[in-house]
This record gives sequence, C-alpha cells and structure tokens, in this order.
Amino acid sequence: MAFLDKIKAPALNFLGAAKKNSKVAKGLAIGSTAYKKVSMFKIGTPILVLACLSMITLPMPPFLLDILFSVNIALSMVVLLVSIYSKKPLDFGSFPSVLLLTTILRLSLNVASTRVILLHGQDGTEAAGKVIEAFGNVVMGGNYTVGIIVFAILIIINFQVVTKGAGRIAEVSARFTLDAMPGKQMSIDADLNAGIIDQDTARERRIDVTREADFYGAMDGASKFVKGDAVAGLLIMVINLVGGIIIGVFNFDLSVAQAASIFAILTIGDGLVAQIPSLLLSVAAAIIVTRQSSSKQEMGQQVVTDLFSRPKTMYIVASVIGIMGIVPGMPHVAFLLLASICLGIGYLVERHQKQKEKAALVKDLKGGADGAKPPVEQKELSWDDVSEVDVIGLEVGYRLIPMVDKNQNGELLNRVKGVRKKLSQDLGFLIPPVHIRDNLDLGPNFYRITLMGVTFGEAEIQPERDMAINPGQVFGDIPGLKAKDPAFGLDAVWISKADNDKALGLGYTVVDCSTVIATHLSQILANNCASLIGQEEVQNILDIVAKTQPKLVNGLVPAVVNLGLLTHILQNLLNEGVPIRDMRTILETLVEYGPKSQDPEVLTAACRIGLRRLIIQDIVGSENIVPVITLAPDLEKVLHKSLETGGSEGIGIEPGMAQRIQQSLMDATQAQEMEGEPAILLTSGMLRSTLSRFVKNTIPGLRVLSYQEVPDDKQIKIVSVVGNQNQAGNISMR
Repeated sequence: MAFLDKIKAPALNFLGAAKKNSKVAKGLAIGSTAYKKVSMFKIGTPILVLACLSMITLPMPPFLLDILFSVNIALSMVVLLVSIYSKKPLDFGSFPSVLLLTTILRLSLNVASTRVILLHGQDGTEAAGKVIEAFGNVVMGGNYTVGIIVFAILIIINFQVVTKGAGRIAEVSARFTLDAMPGKQMSIDADLNAGIIDQDTARERRIDVTREADFYGAMDGASKFVKGDAVAGLLIMVINLVGGIIIGVFNFDLSVAQAASIFAILTIGDGLVAQIPSLLLSVAAAIIVTRQSSSKQEMGQQVVTDLFSRPKTMYIVASVIGIMGIVPGMPHVAFLLLASICLGIGYLVERHQKQKEKAALVKDLKGGADGAKPPVEQKELSWDDVSEVDVIGLEVGYRLIPMVDKNQNGELLNRVKGVRKKLSQDLGFLIPPVHIRDNLDLGPNFYRITLMGVTFGEAEIQPERDMAINPGQVFGDIPGLKAKDPAFGLDAVWISKADNDKALGLGYTVVDCSTVIATHLSQILANNCASLIGQEEVQNILDIVAKTQPKLVNGLVPAVVNLGLLTHILQNLLNEGVPIRDMRTILETLVEYGPKSQDPEVLTAACRIGLRRLIIQDIVGSENIVPVITLAPDLEKVLHKSLETGGSEGIGIEPGMAQRIQQSLMDATQAQEMEGEPAILLTSGMLRSTLSRFVKNTIPGLRVLSYQEVPDDKQIKIVSVVGNQNQAGNISMR
C-alpha cells in the first residue's frame, strides 16, 4: 500500500498533463479505440461459444432469456438481409461459419428454456419469460390444436421444402464446382499464356476459384446443420409437452387440463421462438446457394429486371386476369384491379425502354439536332496511341469466336498453349504468346495467322464439321465438302461428326477444327521459327545459362561476340532446322572460333559441326547407318567453280541446269520417302549453306549436311548420286 501511495501522485500528474496536451490526448484516444476494436474482433467469437456452453449448463432467469431470444431473432434477420443484398455467394464467404454459430446459439437457448419450462412451468405461462408467453398466446389463440398444427406446418415448411431444397442445391453446386476446377484453372493458364491477362490477375482468379470451391464444399456440410436443427426443434417440442404434463401432474399435483394448458403455451411459444429464426436462416441459406456466381446485381434488382423487363408479358397477364375478372361469380374488384396494375406496369416499362433507346440514339448523333451533346475534344496524339505489332497473331471470323471463348467450351486456347509448349521444348527457346482476336473483315469461317503483322497463312474451316484427311491411301470415298488440309496441302473432306467412325474405318485421319488451326499454326511457327527469336529472347537464354555456367557466358558476350552477332548465328541455326537446346556446345564453339572470325556464316558452320550428333539424331535417331544422296564429283567441281565466280551472290549457273538439278534432287527425295527413310544431301562444307537455301522452300523434306557434320561413329550409305553430266548438259540421277 505504501508503494501504491508513492506512485499514485506522479501517475495522476502525468495523466493530467497528457489530457492538457491535445496531441497526446488524441493519440491516447485513438490508441484506446483501436485496441478496443481489435480486442472485440479477436474475442467476440470465443465469447459467443463460451456463452452458448454456459447457457447449456447454468440456469438462466426469464428476463435474460427474453433478451437472448430477441437477439437471436434480430441476428437471423441480419443474416437474411445480408444474403439478399449480396451480389454473389463469395460476398458472404463466412456464411457457413455464421450458420454453425447461430445454430449452436439457438439450440443452447432451447436447452436453457427447456430447463426453465420444466422447473418453473407450474408457476404459470410467465415462468419462461414474456417472449415465449407472447408467441404461445398469439399463435395458439387459446386453442391447443391450432398451436400444434401451426407449429407442425412451420416444421414441414422448414424441413421438407426450404432445407431439403437448399441442401440438394448445395450438394450439386459443390460437386459441379469441384468438377469444373481443372477447366477453370486451364482457362486461366490459357488466358495468361495468350497475354490476355497478367500474372496478378491470374493469381486473383486462381484464388477466387479456390475460394468458390471451398465455399460450396462448406455449404454442402452447413446445410446439414439446418436440417438437424429442424429435427431437433420437433423433438424438443414433444419432449417439452409430454415432460411438462408429466411433471405438472405427478410433481406439482396439477390436473391434466391445467398442466396441458400451461405447458402447451410454453412449449409452442418456445418452439416458435426457435423455429422462426431457424426458418429465416434456412431461407438465407437457400438464397445464397441459388445465387449466380457471375451476377453483378443484388437479388432484388435481378428479380425485378428478370420479371418486369418485357412489357408483352405484363400485357398478356393483364388480359388473362381481366377476362377472369369479368366471369360471373369471380371477385370482380380484385381481379380487375390486379389487371389494371399489370397493364400499368407494362406501359411504364415500355415507355422507359423507349426513352432509353431515344437517349442512346441522341447520344450517338454528335453535332446533329438540338439537344445533342457537343463533340468531345480529342486529346493530343502520343506514342501510347501507336500500337505495337503482334509477334504472333491469330485472327478469326465471327462464326469461329466460340472456338476461342472459354465460356463456350472453346478448346482452341488449350491447343495453342500445347503448340507453344511443344515448340518451345523442341527448339530451345520460349515461343512468344499468340494474340487471338476477332476480325470482322474476314469471312465468317475464315482464320488468318500473322507473324510480325505479315500474313503467313489463311484458310476457311467448317466449325460444325470435322476434317477427314487422306494420308495417301484410303479404302473408299466419304461424302462431304472437298477441301485441302491447310497445314500440308493434303486432300481432305469436311464431314459431319456422325460420320467420324466411318471415315476412320476407311483409313482417313479425322481431326476437329481446333486441331486443324493448331496444326496449321504449329507448321507455320516451325518453318519460321528464326523470325521469332530476337535479342531480347537471346538475352533471356544467356541469363538462364549464366545461372549454371557464369564464366562461359561472361567470357563470350560481349568480349568475343556481341549480342547482335550471337542472335544472327542462332537465327541461322533455326532457319536451317537445327534446334538450339544445347546452348553450352554453341557457346563453347563460339568461344573457340569467335576470335578467328566474325563472319556469321563461318561461325554458324562451326556451330553445326559442334552440334553434329544432335543434328544426326534428329534426322535418323539412334541408327548407325546414315543413308545419303551425294553429288557427282564433276557436278561438285562445276558448282564450286560457279560459287567462286558468283562470290557472295551464290552459285552462278544457268537456270536450265539449276532446274534439272532441282528435279533430280526432288526425285531422289521422293524415292527415299517411299522407302521410309530420311532424305539427306551430303556435300562439301563450301556448298552446304548455298544448297541448303536452294532446296529449303522447293524440297522441304531434304536435309543438307556437310561431310564434317557426320559423326565418326556413323556409317555413310550412299543411296543415290545426282550429277551424271553428259555433253548435252543433262543432269541425271543414278
């Protein structure tokens, strides 16, 4: 005590000074308020649970029961109104937990009121409080039978109608939501890969999908609380009524009529006080689970919009009700009044819609008649108004839009994602996103593939049909629309989906429209992959390699070769069909040969020699024997001499001879393909690059290699020799 007396005076002086200082006093007040709010939110739920447990175990006075029953009814109304004004189910994400807590509160009050009724019911109908007595007297109206029937009706409505229906909807919604999760996740990934959304938006959408699945799963279980509460209410009423009569007759010497009179009022009142909040929460649960997840309106607005947005409907209803109102024997005033109201609503809605259409028309007429809004002054142009060209673009006609719309189960986005993933893994760099958009200038069934704004492919498809492609040998014809496969130019037929099995039986290859577009896109990207890699992509590759081999990267760029030269070399490799997955070998080769030469053609040839095992493996796999086509020595001499004469412009030979060489190489390539073997032209290192460009577009199946690009452990098998030149100047194959 002496110690307290010593610190009392300094403490009072400090508080007085703090109050005089407005800033300090304001800080103390804000801190105190924040502390109270945080404390209230942290301990509110535990206090409610402990209070429910205390109500079950400890006796409660009637006055406190009145207050808690009133709070229970008010809380149920709050939950119901929040459910009505929520725009989507996730706006009330804590509803399952709230449903559990309110159910526990209501059952705890039932237990507490049952104890009071059975212990003090003989004292009269006021023994359990004014609320229970009032509900019992108002509903019963002095008739026990009426009270029991009304209570039973409430139980049936709550249990058999509202609760059962809401539980079924919650179960189905939970099942469908869980089944739809993989599709939603894939749609988000497709939008992200296509560049439609960014990483933050994708992360938010994934969180929403997870929250939606968790919510409907919790609602499926929470609906069992409401169902069990309805059953418990019925059993508690029977126990209270029977137990009260027994206790009143045998313990308190009341007559059966007196005991039934007192305990019936108390039991019915107690049951109604519990069942009304239970019914409100059941309706709230039903409203929550029946709400549309994509709705942007409150339930009241949505219902009014759906019911009264069509004037024709109201006119028909008014006509039918009016006819019923003039039928003899019908209540004329009620029916005719209702018909007038429906007619007035239809007229008001129609006038409102016409006013909106007129306002929209006036808004579109800029600078026209009086009343139109003046034209908006255009802002000054800036670089933001200049749109960048898409690296890869896919434009579709309006009838093909459902194929790229995830809400209409369009699969093209997933197919495009698969194409990008496969090409990125095969080539060794990340293929840029494909920007998909609709183009009204195209035909309704047409699509167009662009690279850097330039059209590389365009075709027409039939979205309601499948394409049956003739792989070269089929066992019959199939009815349909004749066409060409846009990717490889093979003969094809657009058939109905019902003929798929028949076409497969005849030997056709059947694919859907999404696969047709995806295959065409894959073929164009693979043939033009060199144009998809630039200095930005090359720098990203170097950054990845530098994580594991920093000295190799730092010693090469920019000390030996600059970023532009390295990009040119990688583009040359990709243009010749060589993947750049093995960046370590490419960089080590450039470290060795870069100081000797800065010619991109020379360095590309050196990289090809370093990658010779990878090149041969992509062509013949693990086979030890490499079948090749060679040029005759005399023809090689002629080509070497022409190359020396042409210089940097290439081989300078007359067109007729070039055509004959091309035809001979084409015949040799077709012969190899008929044998099921790859077509490889083996020539000298000086001619390889020039001949590769010579046959690239005319003979796409022919690969041109130099002698140095064949590994030592592989055996060469010459299958044909091109270049038997006679005096007439003809080129033949032997």
